[in-house]
Amino acid sequence: MTATAFGFSLHGRDGAARTGEITMPRGTIRTPAFMPVGTAATVKAMYADQVRDLGADVVLGNTYHLMLRPGAERMARLGGLHAFMQWNGPILTDSGGFQVMSLSALRKIDEDGVTFRSHIDGTAYEMSPERSIEIQGLLGSDIQMQLDECVRLPAERTEIEKAMHLSLRWAERCRVAFGEQLGKAMFGIVQGGDLPDLRVESARALADLDLKGYAIGGLAVGEPQAVMFAMIEATAPHLPEGKPRYLMGVGTPDDILGAVARGIDMFDCVMPTRAGRHGLAYTRHGRVNLRNARWAEAKEPLDEASTCPAARDYSRAYLHHLVRSNEILGMMLLTWNNLAYYQDLMAGARAAIRDGRYADYCAETREGWARAERSTAEA
Repeated sequence: MTATAFGFSLHGRDGAARTGEITMPRGTIRTPAFMPVGTAATVKAMYADQVRDLGADVVLGNTYHLMLRPGAERMARLGGLHAFMQWNGPILTDSGGFQVMSLSALRKIDEDGVTFRSHIDGTAYEMSPERSIEIQGLLGSDIQMQLDECVRLPAERTEIEKAMHLSLRWAERCRVAFGEQLGKAMFGIVQGGDLPDLRVESARALADLDLKGYAIGGLAVGEPQAVMFAMIEATAPHLPEGKPRYLMGVGTPDDILGAVARGIDMFDCVMPTRAGRHGLAYTRHGRVNLRNARWAEAKEPLDEASTCPAARDYSRAYLHHLVRSNEILGMMLLTWNNLAYYQDLMAGARAAIRDGRYADYCAETREGWARAERSTAEA
């Protein structure tokens, strides 16, 4: 690993869509990028080298889960998250804020941070902005996120505004705690719920902090897709043009295509891995529910043209059998297929932006899904 600085360069544009590269000591992240989620130091049902071979340049780890188990200090003693999970590329860790809000019982938020009880055993913890950055440093991640307060939608304006301003104050404290670390980055998180003026205020204030990158948080929490896209459109123009933009927790392939068209560079979501464990495959022919009895005698694979063996070499009948039998191999194969599809989707997006045909790429991709839906409805 060489001691190079964190950098971001744009190599092509098509409308608001962008393609480029984030350079870091542990490797280059090609953007737009989808980051497989390795919540507890593992991308569920996948080997690290499989994830790498699919084209993923970066994975995500979860501060909340890892601080509870095995613990940040223990992780540091064991050599950090990269060595622990055998991943030699960049790792982004979220701050733990969203999980504290969504999973923990008896949580209390004040200016200092958040106190909460573990969803595992009820142990009490305190998480300040400084402690969140300290934990992420102990994990050894390459991109670290500020601690923020994420509000569930819908919510009253007063609640959204209060959380947004608290998140801005925490961003400044995280920036100071992070300091200057060669080759690493801390990203700020834009909040503001579904209110465009608050999103703009948050984005402008974060931009003034001159951080290495910026995320849009507090979306993909149940709001309609149109609202999510509207918030991106309101926010993106106020983020620095030469810094990466990360839409947290998104999402479906269609969400990703639409967000790329609006200038987003990075994504993460548990959807492809969770769907794979529950019998749902993502393909260029649309979604395929392998629990459905219609596949019981289907000899064709998920996608005969795929380079992924899980999609190309196994019949839908076999996958259906594995899913219905609750066999672990079924979960592994469908997760492998889904992550391959997501990485192929991103590679296609990068190529289309470079070629100036991103709108056509989106239309062709969506038509492929629609054709499959029509075929299914007629069957």
